[in-house]
Amino acid sequence: MINYRIRVENDRKNIFSGHIHLGGSNPSGERIGFTNYFMEKNGEPFIGVCGEFHYSRYDERYWEDEIVKMKMGGVNIVATYVFWNLHEEVEGTFEWGGNKDLRRFVELCGKHGVYAIVRIGPFDHGEIRNGGLPDWLFGRPFEVRSNDEGYLAYARRLYGEIGKQLQGLLYKDGGPIIGTQIENEHNHSSAQWGMTVGINNMWLNGGSDGNAHMLTLKEMALEAGIDTPIYTCTGWGGATTPVPDMLPLWGGYAYWPWIYYETDRFEDVKEHPATPEYIFRDKHNNAIPKSYNFEPFYSPEDYPYACCEMGGGMVQFYKYRFELPYKSVPAMTVMKVAEGCNLLGYYMYHGGTNPKGTVNPYTNDLATPKLSYDFNAPIGEFGQVRESYKRTKLQHYFFSAFGSTFARTKTILPGDTSGMDPHDVDTLRYAVRSHGGAGFLFLNNFQDHVVNRDLTGFNVSLDLPGETITIPREGELAIAAESFAMLPFNFDLGGIKLKYATTQLVTKLDVDGETFYFFCMPQGIKGEYRLLSQDLESVEVDRGTVERSEDSTLIAVEAERDSLIRLTSAGGRKIAIYTMTDERSLDFWKVDVRGRERFVFSNANLLVSGDEIKLESTEETDVTFSVFPDFERSFGTVEGADVIGRATEGLFATYTLRAPRKTIGFAFEKVKKERAVLRFEAGSMNGVKEALLRIDYSGDIGYAFIDGDLVNDNFCNGTTWEIGLKRFEERLLEKGMYIYVSPIRKGTVVNSNTTMAGWNETAKELIADIASISAVTVYEIVLKA
Repeated sequence: MINYRIRVENDRKNIFSGHIHLGGSNPSGERIGFTNYFMEKNGEPFIGVCGEFHYSRYDERYWEDEIVKMKMGGVNIVATYVFWNLHEEVEGTFEWGGNKDLRRFVELCGKHGVYAIVRIGPFDHGEIRNGGLPDWLFGRPFEVRSNDEGYLAYARRLYGEIGKQLQGLLYKDGGPIIGTQIENEHNHSSAQWGMTVGINNMWLNGGSDGNAHMLTLKEMALEAGIDTPIYTCTGWGGATTPVPDMLPLWGGYAYWPWIYYETDRFEDVKEHPATPEYIFRDKHNNAIPKSYNFEPFYSPEDYPYACCEMGGGMVQFYKYRFELPYKSVPAMTVMKVAEGCNLLGYYMYHGGTNPKGTVNPYTNDLATPKLSYDFNAPIGEFGQVRESYKRTKLQHYFFSAFGSTFARTKTILPGDTSGMDPHDVDTLRYAVRSHGGAGFLFLNNFQDHVVNRDLTGFNVSLDLPGETITIPREGELAIAAESFAMLPFNFDLGGIKLKYATTQLVTKLDVDGETFYFFCMPQGIKGEYRLLSQDLESVEVDRGTVERSEDSTLIAVEAERDSLIRLTSAGGRKIAIYTMTDERSLDFWKVDVRGRERFVFSNANLLVSGDEIKLESTEETDVTFSVFPDFERSFGTVEGADVIGRATEGLFATYTLRAPRKTIGFAFEKVKKERAVLRFEAGSMNGVKEALLRIDYSGDIGYAFIDGDLVNDNFCNGTTWEIGLKRFEERLLEKGMYIYVSPIRKGTVVNSNTTMAGWNETAKELIADIASISAVTVYEIVLKA
């Protein structure tokens, strides 16, 4: 057996404030501020969970439910880009209606109790044409992204228009907008000028005038009335970071399609490298001033290590069409938090579709699909919920429940990790965050672009002041391939000292004088709890074993089913530990509904607003809804389904609901193996929330048209292509849909050997075939008090 060891000494952070020029209050007296280590809300540590969602890339009719869906996933801040070229495509004409209604989008964030950060550019990137700058700026005699007064005059006008949209919605006015991002990756990243691509491939200026330009833009934002407690900038790659006037934000991606952007520039790139993103580091430590993807122009401990672009997925580029492993996202969360991050930010958290322009119909970056910006995000282009959503949700619940304590913990590494090889997947990766001898052991067994495998036969010893805790004390640990964990040690479990658990803490709830702690078992790890015997009066376990000695009590729980442990402390307090299996935890929700917080298990997505609960189910007509504590008076009225059963098992009252089955009526005819025409039956989408068309095909690019109008596209990578149909319902009934798959062309030759202006392409082999087309129903059931 391998024993890994880590010295957990000097685990106190030097936390101070007053040096960061950020913060503010709202009319109710709530205050936001910063220490050098974390954001504060009313003087207490606050762990922000920020998810990127671009209003202009989503149908406005569905904004509200999707914002609620993000909130249900534990997101408490929504970040969104304001793309200049979408709002002022024609010079002097600003558009703020429909899907471009920034004001209404922010109002919905406020309605549902989530903060907002607006990323106002002028340059955004975001895989959009010109990085968000209008084409007509190319025809002006100045340098963009600089302090050239010609450019600043246009940027000032843009900020003025944005400011008008946001008045009354700022935090100081009682609105949800707590932050403004200025520019993006200034002096680090650029984008192609869309007008020049082809024979002449020209890129925008990457940024001039450094801090002076960024501070000028901030002053212009204030003059435009965009006055927020927080101003942020991106920090990686040597980007301009004018501290202390802006908070630098960081991130990390493990999937890099840009390295294949042009083969003549990256001829040596044959395979995507295994990145160092999944090796633990310490990014809030003056003794380690620089590390992988983190080279700040300031002392690391002077400012919080905060993120805005943790890879919530990645967009497909034409020359790199990976299948994103959704576990990479919660694994990224584990890494960033272990590194010292106390403000999480996912890009993207919610995917979308790029809107068409009037001057330039297709405004996405040239390397990406014309329309699709699904990004493999936790919530997809048409509202699909992915495994990454379900797993990060559990992590976010933890930060919400225990963030005030957790934010003070300090990162401790087992040694110098800078030389670790990301291809080494046989050695356990581990780190600790601790404060006062209590904290969390982080384990990671996920690595991108390699074959991960189970790790077995090890334990981890924590050398604390005055004691050593070995996890587990007897026996050994194992962790499944692609798994990760945050295991508590010396945790105060309501007056009972939990020496360690091999399960992951999720959240807690007080019910009728008893405190319920919910844990889940990471994949491959057997669940056990070791508690101080002197703190215990009694122990009851429904599924598991208890071994009690004078110094400690060991409780091992079953691996295949949820279990409940009921404890009485020596002081008479009632404590319960509920352990979820990994599979069961993916159906877990914590909701605030009908006057109190409750725990719910459901095979449907939950969207809670006020006293109303929406259950969103894909394909399944039978939905289970298990709730604890049960509703005091009645389940309430149900729309969209019938209640066909109620049962009580353990803590939970389980209701079974059945929605009337709906079949999306359509027929398709393959014109050729790579072309299909679809016709839809009138009324077949009535009463459904969404209909997802699923296309399995081989070839190069999939295109979906309605009456010649491109409505969606997809780069083929062997996965199923999904299209949400509901937003196109009327047009589909009238005109139908045409699917075309452009072929992969092998052995191509372009012949221009002619005395006239003739070009002709021939190929030895064409590969394209539509294998199957189906449609699945997304049901919505509404529960009302």
